Amino acid sequence: MSAQFLSEADQQRVAEAIRQAEQQTDGEIKIHLEPQSSNLLPLARAKEVFLQLNLQNTKLRSAVLIYIAYQDHQLAILGDVGIHSQVGDSFWQQEKDSLISHFKAGDPAGGLVRVVQDVGEKLAAFFPKSVNNPDEISNDLSFGE
Repeated sequence: MSAQFLSEADQQRVAEAIRQAEQQTDGEIKIHLEPQSSNLLPLARAKEVFLQLNLQNTKLRSAVLIYIAYQDHQLAILGDVGIHSQVGDSFWQQEKDSLISHFKAGDPAGGLVRVVQDVGEKLAAFFPKSVNNPDEISNDLSFGE
């Protein structure tokens, strides 16, 4: 399905980056890949996916969704209210620009790893890891049709 965008090895590499980033924070990072954005603008589709994946239900409202419609060449990064109130639109735009740059260079996995690391650092700064914080969201990538 998404092998044309990320190989299985790249998917594992990105999932491992999420796992490592989340070791420093109570925040959650999710990546969702699908071929097309259902004729919606990427941010509107990201909001739908955010709710479908129940990312709004994290304890601290600190989940971040990195949404990519790879055939449409569209993406969005959406942070829940807890993290968005700390970093604002400029941070998300900076990370989107970084992803686009990596995608144009033919390195989508490298771009995703870099953005996961950046988002993880912000989450750790505002939502440091507490003693008793379960991993609320799977670190595996999710896929749409």
